[in-house]
Amino acid sequence: MQRISRPKRLRKPLFFNRTELGQILATYSIRVASGEWRDYAIDHFPGSALFSIFRHTHETPLYIVEKLQRYPTESPKFTLRDRSKILCKGNSMQEIIRYFDRLPRLITG
Repeated sequence: MQRISRPKRLRKPLFFNRTELGQILATYSIRVASGEWRDYAIDHFPGSALFSIFRHTHETPLYIVEKLQRYPTESPKFTLRDRSKILCKGNSMQEIIRYFDRLPRLITG
């Protein structure tokens, strides 16, 4: 008898919890109000969740906040990426948000 599916492939998608999503959206709303960011997308995959931040709707994302969890028993890891490289890694969403606070801000006068 042949097995059609494997249990590892049947993992459920990973999601951001309410606290994590609240932290991301609070930072996002500040940058939207200043005119720096315009759009976002949320994607869920087995073992990862992505929050992509866009300057314009039809472009590639400026930043991607990624939540990774390989096994259900381990704690999730967070990664902040831009278009080409990893900018920050952390064990909590707060570490990723701190990185955004250090970024230069758009000043209009």
